[in-house]
Amino acid sequence: MPLRLLCLALLAACGERIAPGSDARILMMGDSMLATHRGTGQSVGDGLESLLGEEVIDRSVPGARMIYVFPLTGSAGLRIAAQFRARPWDWVVLNGGGNDLLFGCACALCETRLERMISADGRGGVIPELVAALRATGARVVYPGYLRSPGRWSLIDGCRDIGDRFERRLARLADLDPGVTHVSLADLVPEGDRSFHGPDLIHPSPKGSRAIAERIAAVIEDAPRP
Repeated sequence: MPLRLLCLALLAACGERIAPGSDARILMMGDSMLATHRGTGQSVGDGLESLLGEEVIDRSVPGARMIYVFPLTGSAGLRIAAQFRARPWDWVVLNGGGNDLLFGCACALCETRLERMISADGRGGVIPELVAALRATGARVVYPGYLRSPGRWSLIDGCRDIGDRFERRLARLADLDPGVTHVSLADLVPEGDRSFHGPDLIHPSPKGSRAIAERIAAVIEDAPRP
């Protein structure tokens, strides 16, 4: 099999397929913060299923970005918008943007990349456009932020300031629509506590994934069912 087709097949396998006859009402889209530990049943989506007692379709893909230009791998899920599958979802749990800032902007271009994803007022950019498209289907959207480093050096420390500004913009986006909720994780990790992170101090540990799921579940449980 050509390498390009092999990569495509591997990527397609990363996102969960929707079984015929499934009555799932919650879709999860995003990057490795959500997808980590899916193979061992300890991902954010797995935790959400356990907490809510219902199926969650997890289409998240490690390495996925909001802005992604390669069509084949993008359509397989590395472009987060391409993870969507049309059906009458009640909720879409959506994350993304971290890989765009960490790997996609080479630091000097971070401001331009941030502005392309979401403007300062939360109204413009690819993220508000995606959220608007999801809301147009009738789904409510939960947009969790990212874990902060535990006060020990990690690769994401250099992105702390722009990451905080990114999430302030996400909060403004959520303020514009009562059907959108931004779930901050900024206070989730106590200073010096490494137990919420994996060895790379970027991705969540199983404990961290469960804690993220608990915050998302609280939003869904507290909302009136349509």
